[in-house]
Amino acid sequence: MNHETMIPSDLQPILQKVESGERLSREDGILLYHHPDLPAVGALANIVRERKHGDRAYYVRNQHINYTNICNKFCKFCSFYAKKGGPDPYEMSLDEVRAAIRRYKHVPITEVHSVGGINPRLPYTYYLDLIRTIKEERPGVHVKAFTAVEIVEIARVGKTTIEGALRDLISAGLDALPGGGIEVLSDRVHEELFGRKLNGEEWKEVARIAARLGLTQYATMLYGHIETVEERVDHLIQLRELQDETGHFLCMTPLSFHPEKTDLEHIAPPTGNDDLRNIAVSRLMLDNFDHIKSFWIMNTPAVTQVALWYGADDCDGTVLEYEITYKEGEFGNKSQSLNPANMIAMIREAGRIPVERDSHYNEIVRDEPEPSPSERRLTAIPLAGA
Repeated sequence: MNHETMIPSDLQPILQKVESGERLSREDGILLYHHPDLPAVGALANIVRERKHGDRAYYVRNQHINYTNICNKFCKFCSFYAKKGGPDPYEMSLDEVRAAIRRYKHVPITEVHSVGGINPRLPYTYYLDLIRTIKEERPGVHVKAFTAVEIVEIARVGKTTIEGALRDLISAGLDALPGGGIEVLSDRVHEELFGRKLNGEEWKEVARIAARLGLTQYATMLYGHIETVEERVDHLIQLRELQDETGHFLCMTPLSFHPEKTDLEHIAPPTGNDDLRNIAVSRLMLDNFDHIKSFWIMNTPAVTQVALWYGADDCDGTVLEYEITYKEGEFGNKSQSLNPANMIAMIREAGRIPVERDSHYNEIVRDEPEPSPSERRLTAIPLAGA
């Protein structure tokens, strides 16, 4: 494909950098966010995406466990934590965790993703036993659990260091950190929206310690609230610099902010344009990240299909239940899932090749019959832009 004929003149210098593998600058990132030709920005991102992965698009069979929604951080962007007019408070007992895992024992899950609120009533042993319980019920499963904010809380209640807490969690079976909890690496945004949580430098220090201990990590960026374009680009550059330093980040997931039932309900909800641009710019700026994910629960399956041509190579997974983002007015509805047939259909319909992966992006080949047309129907609950 002759990219020069489809990329406008003011993006030609970026095209030259992309084609030569040269790192993009802060000014480049800002231009990409402001440029009116979104398809051209997507085409640039697709060059990088196809250079790294060809037509492959990854998905995983996974389950989410959100063990408590009690939280003392009161972040303004959050609809998950228990509050007046919001979801009722809960904390899962270990028996309830065990039952949740057993509920899908018939499903060949390879990854369990577990995060929760900062609940000061939970003892240190709870977190260790949570990991052990998952591993007991799912021997060999990859456990991705606890944001850096949770790690700091776990160390506090355990009266130990961050390194000590991580070592204990690893001994209990922890395999990776999901990487959320900082939203945007901006002191201004931190002070205004989530000042009770750890700041950017503290978040990065947890990541450095985890890297020294050999933990795989993931990164995110929450966009579409009060952050500026410049703050988004600075966030991506800080992630890129941290990856240069540690080399332990496997994937980056841009997460769209959903204002429903938060303290920021006056903010307009995300659009497909927002989702595609943030995925594309992330792919272009994060040259040292192998994977960029479109999280279909926040972006919708339809936008995720387009995102596979805008820099994303990963669609996340089957999920089964998810509680962090609720459809407006439906706090009780936790069932948000795509079965593997849905995932395969979604990727194929987008013109990509579906590849089931494990948590390290190794391909998994299963001896399963081809799904019927009725099994391939997309049955997920649409959220953003629905």
